[in-house]
Amino acid sequence: MHTEKLKIGKIVNTHGIKGEVKVLRITDFEERFTPGNEVIISSDQHDITLEIGSHRIHKGFDLITFKGYANLNDVEQWKGMNLYIDKNQTAELEENAFYYHEIIGCQVQTAEGDTLGKVKEILSPGANDVWVVQRPGKKDLLIPYIEDVVKKVDIQTGVISVELMEGMLD
Repeated sequence: MHTEKLKIGKIVNTHGIKGEVKVLRITDFEERFTPGNEVIISSDQHDITLEIGSHRIHKGFDLITFKGYANLNDVEQWKGMNLYIDKNQTAELEENAFYYHEIIGCQVQTAEGDTLGKVKEILSPGANDVWVVQRPGKKDLLIPYIEDVVKKVDIQTGVISVELMEGMLD
């Protein structure tokens, strides 16, 4: 049975000799990597579901181990592979909270109805996320996900209304 999967990170390297892998996280839910949770490693041939054994953060990366894989040789094969969760594992979100996959690809418009472009990626540099909007023939526009700027997000229609601050289009 094929279920829809959501990408939550990428194994960028191994760490040490005890089966720890270094994960570049692309999810805003740290609890995704709570020991006991299941993640899916996907290769061209098949999906492997693994249980997280341990999790810690080191130099901005998530370091995790998988139950039953306590050795560097066990996990080396997964270097460069993506980590996923089953879409059914997603939690209910609070109001005005969205999954990255719901925002990426949305059209961004001004309150006046001018289309600025599409959200192509989300950056998490610090206090708030920044939505990167790809504009046709222009450089990308960076939109901070804050109340003053993002006025309305309509996931159903895929349209985000924004009110740009002075200097944002420069």
